[in-house]
Amino acid sequence: MPHRALTRRKYQWLFSSKVPTKPGPKGPNQEIIASVVDMKRRNPTWGCPRIAQQIALAFAIPITKYVVRRILAIRYRPAPDSAGPSWLTVLGHTKDSLWSLDLFRCESAVLRTHWVLVVMDHCTRRIVGFAVHLSVVDGVGLCGMFNRATRGQSSPKYLSADHDPLYRFHQWQANLRILDVREIKTVPYVPLLHPFVERLIGTIRRECLDRTLFWTAADLEMKLLDFQHYYNGHRTHAGLDGRTPEPSVVVGCARAHVSSYRWQPHCRGLYQTPMAA
Repeated sequence: MPHRALTRRKYQWLFSSKVPTKPGPKGPNQEIIASVVDMKRRNPTWGCPRIAQQIALAFAIPITKYVVRRILAIRYRPAPDSAGPSWLTVLGHTKDSLWSLDLFRCESAVLRTHWVLVVMDHCTRRIVGFAVHLSVVDGVGLCGMFNRATRGQSSPKYLSADHDPLYRFHQWQANLRILDVREIKTVPYVPLLHPFVERLIGTIRRECLDRTLFWTAADLEMKLLDFQHYYNGHRTHAGLDGRTPEPSVVVGCARAHVSSYRWQPHCRGLYQTPMAA
């Protein structure tokens, strides 16, 4: 073993390069590396040029974006939530003053197409209102539907809508400016980012429209208004821990006793809830 080690050292000495190696440029010290990583961690949306400029501004140390990129490639690992809050988190932060709206289509008993605009409040899950339109909906018709659905209500600060071309009409944008309402758009082609109103439309179809017939637009509006009263005041919601969107409607009434109660019909007899006798 000692002889083999001596032999290896002999040939390394004979055939190795005798030219002294020139030292390369030194990289940034540990303090600069730590500051770059910490700046990226605190500002996840900043890119390498921005971080290099901020380092040069703060510490008067010249550094290029390429050096920052090499540092981050080795030392930085993004956290799972470093891309920023999710869409549902953004909606949750603005839910106290956020409404959602959407259009859906339904057919009458004689197969005439009607468009329904539904507006809901995110904070309370309350149905703000409905509006029905018989013919094709345009910008002017959409503004009229929204004003009818929200009449008697104070306007919210934000309004969530999808990317339907109807919401790009000049009349619709002007109507929002007059009401001083800011529109929030969801990500295109992702219905899951508009979950509350999409689920509400499914509930309206399953619990109301699929179980009844209507003949005219006025008849449809009356039946949707009956469903709105039932939904807001008497239907419990899992997302509200078993409460109703308008708890004052139930709280103001006397509690029913299990040994003595009667049934209260809703939606023309589609549903019945117990109430005090």
